[in-house]
Amino acid sequence: MRSNENLPVYSLQAFSAPERRSQQFQLEVFDAHRHFGVKYPHRHDFFEVLFLMKGTGIHVIDGNPYKITPPCIFFMSPGQVHRLELSNDISGFIYIFSPEFYLLNQSNPNRLIEFPFYFTLKQVNPPLVLKTRRDIDFFEFLFNRGVEEASRKEGYPIGVLRSLLDLILTKCADLYPTGSDYVVKGKGHLLVKRFYQLVEEHFRENIPVSHYAQELAVTPNHLTQTIKQLTGKTSTAIIKSKQLIEIKRLLVNTNLAIAEIADRLNFSDQSYFTKFFKHETGMSPLAYRNNRIRKQ
Repeated sequence: MRSNENLPVYSLQAFSAPERRSQQFQLEVFDAHRHFGVKYPHRHDFFEVLFLMKGTGIHVIDGNPYKITPPCIFFMSPGQVHRLELSNDISGFIYIFSPEFYLLNQSNPNRLIEFPFYFTLKQVNPPLVLKTRRDIDFFEFLFNRGVEEASRKEGYPIGVLRSLLDLILTKCADLYPTGSDYVVKGKGHLLVKRFYQLVEEHFRENIPVSHYAQELAVTPNHLTQTIKQLTGKTSTAIIKSKQLIEIKRLLVNTNLAIAEIADRLNFSDQSYFTKFFKHETGMSPLAYRNNRIRKQ
C-alpha cells in the first residue's frame, strides 16, 4: 500500500532492547519469531551484519535483488534501502551497530569503510557465501557466543561484544571476494568510499560536487578524476543516480505529489525537477508513476 509518508528511516534505537540503547548495538537471533514490525522498503542509519543459516528468499538492496542461499552473510551500510522476502523457516543472526560502537577502541577512524563490503565501489552488495564447514562452524560459534553474552540481564561484557564484532568483520573481509571490484587498494579507494558515505548522508540536499570536495579536502577536479578512474562514473553521475533511485521509490511507494517530491530533494522548482527526471529516464515523473502502478 502506498502512503503519504517518505520511506521510513529506522534508527538503531528502534531495534535495540531498552537496556542497550545507550550502547548503540543489538545482537540477536534472526528468525520467523523475531519482531518484524517495520515497513518495507526502508532505510537504516546503522551498519548491519545478517548471517543466515537456513531458509530462502530475496534480499533487495538499493534496487539490486540477491537470492538468499544459506549459509551466507549480508552487509548493509547506513542509508541503503532494502527489502526482505523470507521463507517461514528462515534462521540466523543479526548484528547491528553504530560506527561509534565499533570505532571506540580503534586507532584508525577509517577502519569501517576499509572493509570491502561497506560503501562498495561498484555499489553492489552480494552476500558472502560460506563454502566450508570450518567457516560455517566458526561464525556460528561467534554469533552464538555473542547472543549468549548479550542476553545477560546485568553486566553484559561490552568489550567482549565489541571484540567479537571486530573478529566477525575481519574474518568476513578475509573471505570476501578478492576481485578488483572489492579490494581497497589505497587512498584513492578510501576517497571514493568516503564520497559514497557523504552522498548517502546528503544527496537529498541537492548540493554540487564542489561541496563534497570541500568536505573531503580535495579539489572537485581531483575528486571527479579519482572517482572516474576507479568506478568508471563521474561524481555527478553517482549523485544523480542516488537521487533517481530515491525519486523512483517515492513515486511508486508514496502518494506524494510531484511538487512535494521535488521539494523533498531540494530542487528549485517542479519544472526543473520534471526536466531533470525526464532527461535521465526518458519519461515524466507522472508517466513513470502511472506506468509502474499499472504493472503492480
